[in-house]
Amino acid sequence: MNKRILSFIAVLALTLYAGAVSAQQLSLAQISAYLNQLQTAQGGFTQINPDGTLSTGQIYIKRPGRIRFEYNAPSDSLVMAGGGQVAIFDPRSNTGPDRYPLNQTPLSIILQNNVDLERADMVTNVASDGTTTTVTAQDPDNPNYGSIQLVFTANPVELRQWIVTDEFGTETTVILNDLISGSVIRDILFNINAEIRSRGN
Repeated sequence: MNKRILSFIAVLALTLYAGAVSAQQLSLAQISAYLNQLQTAQGGFTQINPDGTLSTGQIYIKRPGRIRFEYNAPSDSLVMAGGGQVAIFDPRSNTGPDRYPLNQTPLSIILQNNVDLERADMVTNVASDGTTTTVTAQDPDNPNYGSIQLVFTANPVELRQWIVTDEFGTETTVILNDLISGSVIRDILFNINAEIRSRGN
């Protein structure tokens, strides 16, 4: 086999490989459409905390505006969003949860009623390794609130993990597993006041 044929085969192989890689990168329109149709979902998660420790638990999502993280022992904490607020329940505290406006957290980007990642200045970076597409997004009106990196796979499109960077630059990674969409999830799971009453805080 002469050098010209070898060169042609090498170029062809590289072209096919590049095409396969680019075919796996999702567009912002595809990702927005996926998030908008994801009305409910539940599954497990593993969280990599800023100090490098790991936490596990169950996650419940009910868009728009609602999410719940139930942490396993030894943490036994609960983080939930509903009614425009985020509440953090610490079982060691008897003073009630800490609360923050949801729209001041990067998670609000994927929980809003209409996700539009093509909105000007919302997405700051898109990268693909041929298997996953990673999108870094922020609130274009308030970039100081932090950002979120969303990692998706294709065929079918699925959200696999995210990394939240808060306003102080602290990163928290959440890796999703066995996420089931379309399940029936009760509204009470996202009712912060009902949770406070049930705990007697």
